[in-house]
Amino acid sequence: MATEKKDILFLLIKSLTKSEKRQFKLYVGRLGGNSESNFIALFNILDKQQVYNEKEILAKTNIKKQQLSNSKAHLYRQLLVSLRLSPIHQNVRTQIREQMDFASILYNKGLYQQSLKILDKAKMNAVENQENNLAYEIVEFEKVIESQFITRSLSDRADVLSLQAKELSIKNVMTSKLSNLSLQLYSWLLKKGYAKSVEDIELVTTYFESHIPKYSISKLGFKEKLFLYKAHLWFSLITQDFVSSYRYSQKWIDIFNENPEMKMVHPIFYLKGYNYLLESLFMLKHYKKFKETLNNFDEDIKEENFLLNSNTDAIASVYYYQNKLNQYLLKADFNKGVSYVPEVLQKIDYFKNKIDQHHVMVFYYKIACLYFGIDDHKNCIIYLGKIISNKELIVREDLLCYARVLNLVAHYEAGIDEDIDLLIKSTYKFLIKMNDLHVVQRKMMLFLRSLTDMYPSELKVAFKKLHKDLKQYESHPYEKRSFLYLDIISWLESNIEGIPISKIVKKKAISKF
Repeated sequence: MATEKKDILFLLIKSLTKSEKRQFKLYVGRLGGNSESNFIALFNILDKQQVYNEKEILAKTNIKKQQLSNSKAHLYRQLLVSLRLSPIHQNVRTQIREQMDFASILYNKGLYQQSLKILDKAKMNAVENQENNLAYEIVEFEKVIESQFITRSLSDRADVLSLQAKELSIKNVMTSKLSNLSLQLYSWLLKKGYAKSVEDIELVTTYFESHIPKYSISKLGFKEKLFLYKAHLWFSLITQDFVSSYRYSQKWIDIFNENPEMKMVHPIFYLKGYNYLLESLFMLKHYKKFKETLNNFDEDIKEENFLLNSNTDAIASVYYYQNKLNQYLLKADFNKGVSYVPEVLQKIDYFKNKIDQHHVMVFYYKIACLYFGIDDHKNCIIYLGKIISNKELIVREDLLCYARVLNLVAHYEAGIDEDIDLLIKSTYKFLIKMNDLHVVQRKMMLFLRSLTDMYPSELKVAFKKLHKDLKQYESHPYEKRSFLYLDIISWLESNIEGIPISKIVKKKAISKF
């Protein structure tokens, strides 16, 4: 299985649709004399394989072992050329670059006027679609032609091109600064999750304030605004300011609605914006707005209001299904959520080659929470085990930490407590290693360890005491994140009142909504 993951040619072929495979064969056929060539035989073998098998390739083709590397490289390049020619993969950027290639050919043939004419049209297209980097490249190319040859163009041509280059350069510098800030904050969020202390807040705030450039919102184009809102969003998520994260994720979506053509140019950005808008509403527990937004997202997918291809289809499905599970969790409709799980697992399997491990593990955590909600602790433990045993998960430390804490609680509730001390020790060590041990977690583990030595008559008093201790941390700036992943308070109230946790959470949900 490891070989399959590492072989880029195999993965590329497995990502092809039927129409893309058909087009590739037509493309190769037009080249002439290639029907029996090694790389076609290689393509046919790899297309049929379910797992990459080098021995089968060597046995069923005329390719020798020392030729295999070159044959694979040649096939990989021909596949990319074929895909580039496909209308499905033609977007504004590829069209502009194609025109630039044409202009370069004409330039090399000495047809300077024709080259400039094509470049001018390509530049207009780039500016209209706010592809400022490409527009700058075109202007620089125009300057090369104008500076080396007599083209008899407008007398003020040099001034016009110099001014255009300066304006585009300023825009590109602003875009670069904002995108750099956005990327660094996003990296923090993925790796570390939410800020854990005053020091974390001060560190990220200092970084944000010192790296955000001065700007006038009225002078920013689409891309500059996009990166600005993304940077603010990541900052607000890190600092757990979910009202602010809602505000900026909504701004993110608003600029796409103001520029609907950009949904075709940057569909992945659009989908991510919708996902973070829904995540912010989930964190705020604003069910009505969440449901409305999720319905709008579903309509967008059905009506194909963005560029739809195999990749965006997978991303849209992941975001929709994750947030559908969030809807069941928000409403405390655990039974319906559990009945929805088989459909979710089927979708995960369908897109298994296009979904990264991070998103799969998020699915598993939400599924585990649904099973916990209906007191099916054994299934809860199964899905948490998939997260805890995953060695490939290198992001979202917070997900790993809370999976272990919930795993402890589920083991206690399931009556699987013979090794609870060992489980508590391993969890404690893991949280210390991750630098993620907080007051709420420490109190939880000490409490679970003490339960094994208590008489049944003492349990309710102990639950009440812990409930009182933890209640004060629900709104704590750094401890409240514990309650975003695991509703510990409702679990305690369930044990105190002797009723299922689903009823406790449902009652709270109805009261809030």
